[in-house]
Amino acid sequence: MMWTSNDFLREASGIEQGLVAFRRELHTYPELSFHESETAGRVTEKLRMLGYTVRTGMGGHGIIADLAGAHPGRKIALRADMDALPIEEETGLAFASVRPGVMHACGHDAHTSMLVGAASLLAQAQPTLAGSVRLLFQCAEEVGMGAQLLIDDGALDGVDEIYGLHNLPTLYAGAIGVSAGPMMGSSDLIVIEIEGQGGHGAMPDQCVDPIVAGTAIVSALQSIVSREVSPFEPVVVTIGSFVAGNAGNVIPGRAELKGTVRTFSPSVRKQLPEQLRRIVSEVARAHRCEGTLHFMERAPVLVNDPASTHELTIVADEILGQHNRRAAEATMIGEDFACYLERIPGSFFWLGSGPEHGAEQAYGLHHPKLNINEACLPVGAAILAAIAYKRARL
Repeated sequence: MMWTSNDFLREASGIEQGLVAFRRELHTYPELSFHESETAGRVTEKLRMLGYTVRTGMGGHGIIADLAGAHPGRKIALRADMDALPIEEETGLAFASVRPGVMHACGHDAHTSMLVGAASLLAQAQPTLAGSVRLLFQCAEEVGMGAQLLIDDGALDGVDEIYGLHNLPTLYAGAIGVSAGPMMGSSDLIVIEIEGQGGHGAMPDQCVDPIVAGTAIVSALQSIVSREVSPFEPVVVTIGSFVAGNAGNVIPGRAELKGTVRTFSPSVRKQLPEQLRRIVSEVARAHRCEGTLHFMERAPVLVNDPASTHELTIVADEILGQHNRRAAEATMIGEDFACYLERIPGSFFWLGSGPEHGAEQAYGLHHPKLNINEACLPVGAAILAAIAYKRARL
């Protein structure tokens, strides 16, 4: 007999304690992007015990795990990210990070635990599973590089659809945020190098000051948003790092700026590198400096497939009730799950991980005191397993 969405939720509730214990283990031992070897080892052990065919070392420390159903059907992929952030934890939890300066401050420990939970549920349902399920445990999401590397290693070969989630501590556990179309902005990195001529701070006329040029460039870059892109197309250009010199009475010879550029429009994204280069070069030249822009593409615009998203909402409503479903607000936060959606249909959604409805608001993502509501773990596992089970049958 086929499993229903409620069957997945019931069985997920039965393994909740195990999911919590695994999430806390991962939280205690976080690993940064491209260093997720221990995390991958823990996940691999569990997957093999469940009977999955497992390939390790994919796209770095990523894992590709397959489960074949008992009947013909399609191949559906589910993805979780495994990396942590370079943040010093301040939660005071008994299971807080033991690694100085490294913390699961974005909840990827929860995502990994949920997908391991979904793996367990699907293994139980395997006798009635049509088609197959592919689980992707991805490294290096925080630096926007892991998805493409996993794709390069064959993650999407033969896959028909893909689904994934991200916890959201500002939404109460037991709720979901989902929407079709553009949901998350592209996220690209820029590095600006400014070459001048250093010298004594008391004799600026004998120098070429890269700091003055850099400050002018920071201001001029905002003219792209206000004067070169349609006001109906949101764009963000942010400089988050400006490094130059180390003494108050010395004009340095060079400066380096680092930032991020984001938009919801693939066409706008294509035109931004040239606009940025022109401003950096010409403004630097106006200040007698040489300016060079390095533009590094990371995550494209995340666009949810309407048909896949519709199917996801049906499953979510069956598990959580329609009253707990929210329309996901568009955000400029980047997510390299978008790389998968550029190639195959699928949908990405927010899963509430905050305090119970009406309680005090939690700390947000990337905060050193983030502590998710672990009641979200079985819910996420159930939704992931149920949508894969349902869509593989078509």
